[in-house]
Amino acid sequence: MSPPAPLLLVLDGNSLVHRAYHAGAVDGLLDAAGRPVWALRGLVGYIARAAAYLRPDALIVGFDCPDESARRADHAGYKAHRPEKSPDLVEQIAGAPGLLTAAGVRTLVPPAWEADDVLASAAAHARRHGWRSVLMTSDRDAFALIDETTTVLRVRNGGFGEAVLVDAAGLSELCGVEPWQYRDFAALRGDPSDNLPGVRGFGAATAARLLAAFGTVDGAWAALEAGEAHLVREAVGERAAEQFAAPGVREVVERNRRLMRMRTDLAVPGLDEVRLPLSLPVLRRALRGRGINLGPSLWALTGGIPPQREPRDEDPIPQLRPWVIRRGMTGRRDPTPGQLSLF
Repeated sequence: MSPPAPLLLVLDGNSLVHRAYHAGAVDGLLDAAGRPVWALRGLVGYIARAAAYLRPDALIVGFDCPDESARRADHAGYKAHRPEKSPDLVEQIAGAPGLLTAAGVRTLVPPAWEADDVLASAAAHARRHGWRSVLMTSDRDAFALIDETTTVLRVRNGGFGEAVLVDAAGLSELCGVEPWQYRDFAALRGDPSDNLPGVRGFGAATAARLLAAFGTVDGAWAALEAGEAHLVREAVGERAAEQFAAPGVREVVERNRRLMRMRTDLAVPGLDEVRLPLSLPVLRRALRGRGINLGPSLWALTGGIPPQREPRDEDPIPQLRPWVIRRGMTGRRDPTPGQLSLF
């Protein structure tokens, strides 16, 4: 049996800094100069734990461009509703790429684009070169990138121990759609976090039923144009079918699909340039320069061996359980803690 293809781990730096910021705000870790570093420490912790679990061969971290946004230039309302970030969060987001670069981690901050675009471009780059990839993020957008070589490690509330490793089968069980349908699914539902309303009356279940019947949104529109509106009614019900056929809805869905589409053609470094291990002295020097002390937990990033016992102030590598779908009385499907183990 041939060995598995090499694995590239790609992380959404912005989403993970946000999650680490809120998770560690109670501790409020500061460096010697009094600057906040708890979210930076949490980000490095996420990277170290993912490396310990997945044992990747290479590593890239992407960040949103802080200065300009091609999507906001396209649609002024994109993310326009979000409140101002607190200064200590802004400072840590701004400092994260420099810290990781000093530590030897390759970071990408694409002009006008976002970490999602880095994930999509890196996954495409890995696929072209016969590699697998795992995309680590707290956002659901990356589900559209899942395929036979690409998996999403989604971090949820509770930290890495509550993360969900999702492949195509898991996505189908969770959302009722295939990865190639996910962008249409999201466009129908809308994305409140990005200020992109969807079609009225289309939640997850209704969107999944429409796509199960027609494959794509375009297929459903073709049925309407062919005078077969009854097929749409049969799939989603009278009220949802009326909303789907309402004036202006097509423009809303097309806008959402356009803004949700992730670029796959950004420049990505050669895979040999981002291979692990990192230099332990370089990594430790960069972290200690910001008052971040992580010792044995860095072993998977630096080519070490698993420690026999983690220090008290560091979380052990979680023992990840198979992903199980929990169904309540409402029929809602939620993943219980644990993962769908793929490797």
